[in-house]
Amino acid sequence: MSGWLTLITNEWRFKLLAFVLAVLMLGAVAFSQNPPTVKAISVPLNYTVRDGLILINPPTKTTVYFQGLADVLSRVNIENTDATVSVGDVQPAPSVRVNISAHTTVSGAIAQSLAPITVNVDSLVVKEVPLQIGLRTSPGWSVTKAVATCPDSSTPDPCKVHFTGPASWQTNLTASATFPGDVNFNTRDFPNQRIQLFNSNGALDLNSIQTRPAVSLDARTANLHVEAVPGVTSSTVPFIDRPPSHGPPAGYRITSVTISPLTAVITGTPAAVGGNRSILLPAVDLSSSRSDVTFEVKVIYPPGITGQVETATITYTIAKNPNTT
Repeated sequence: MSGWLTLITNEWRFKLLAFVLAVLMLGAVAFSQNPPTVKAISVPLNYTVRDGLILINPPTKTTVYFQGLADVLSRVNIENTDATVSVGDVQPAPSVRVNISAHTTVSGAIAQSLAPITVNVDSLVVKEVPLQIGLRTSPGWSVTKAVATCPDSSTPDPCKVHFTGPASWQTNLTASATFPGDVNFNTRDFPNQRIQLFNSNGALDLNSIQTRPAVSLDARTANLHVEAVPGVTSSTVPFIDRPPSHGPPAGYRITSVTISPLTAVITGTPAAVGGNRSILLPAVDLSSSRSDVTFEVKVIYPPGITGQVETATITYTIAKNPNTT
């Protein structure tokens, strides 16, 4: 027994050193076969947006870098990785910096910190818009009735659609459905006609717009009913604003006036239509307006004249008079 103990204890330092070197060599071989590394994954961005806000054209993807051992990172993929952007207590603005958090369900893979991104934040609002009907009459025909119904809308008859989207898109917002072909018949129905939105920048294609949350329109199609008679004249005439009943406060002035829509199709007897080259809109009160202001006014047609546009929007641009102190 003492011989075995002597064999173990003699030159124990050299034996311990040999054992440690063997362990290190084994670790080095294992480390060379499974080294730490970095892996990049392109990940879709998930957005969490506070109620009352909407993001316009936010980034849809980001690249996330993970650190870990090679065999661990080999299991990291788009299916077990996500990246989230939380937009909470911020104010609407064109450029708002927000943070991204990313993680994976693969244990041992660590996501590197991501730089903040800039997003366009706007207010999310709902606006009710009366539906206008676009018509084109054949010579000698005049429309006596045109009605649009929208079964999917909460205001179906006559149709008023409800657009939910950014507040900045709702300036001079209009909705219309166009009757296919020329009107040269007594009565006809055309169901499921596409509803198109327009604003100050032109047509809004909701299918191509990227927002978070998504914009929505409660009715995408309308059912049109048109009645017409021959021997009645129609014409397209412009809307004209009347002088305000009260002008802006002292020291302020009107610099421009914008009307939407610009024109209306009127129908009536040849004498009535020929005697009306424009439609005057009601006067408004600007006595308390010191900045740009918009009014929605009811269209009043002269006796013997009918038209499809029920309301018009008048926007006054008001600025300080530079000649007034």
